[in-house]
Amino acid sequence: MSLLYCPAGQVPPMLRSPLTTAICRPMDRYFEFASNHVLLTVGLVLSFFMLLFSELQRKARNLTSVEPQDVVKLINADALVVDVRSAEAYAKGHIVNARNIPFDEFDAQASKLDGMKKQAIVAVCDAGSAANRAVDRLQKAGIEKVYALRGGMTAWSEAGLPVVGGKKLKKKR
Repeated sequence: MSLLYCPAGQVPPMLRSPLTTAICRPMDRYFEFASNHVLLTVGLVLSFFMLLFSELQRKARNLTSVEPQDVVKLINADALVVDVRSAEAYAKGHIVNARNIPFDEFDAQASKLDGMKKQAIVAVCDAGSAANRAVDRLQKAGIEKVYALRGGMTAWSEAGLPVVGGKKLKKKR
């Protein structure tokens, strides 16, 4: 079977069939789908632009998030871990030698980190969002090597890495 080239979707009357219409007018099919499924099309377009916006925003702010294994390497290279969770969450379990500066008090207590502008700092929270905001504030304060733990303490625990403090739940038999 040879394919027909049909300029501007013009199919000779004797060759009109569903197959030739599908071959000769693919863009018409997309527009037909979009007009029949408006909500789905709008949702797809909005999702695309939201994803694009969040990626561009992350790159523009130069946010650097790292995996738990990379945090271990940074800690071994003498990085400071700043836990931005509440004092209660910190007491339940935190990364070894992490400093607790709750995000609610972050602006007031961030001055404690002024002497560490050359040292790498890793911000940690429950899931990663507060840590990203802390990284943004530390970068604005002039600290260069700032990272956020991607996935927060949830990812740290799921990776099976050590946590200090807190009680481990015993498995029921």
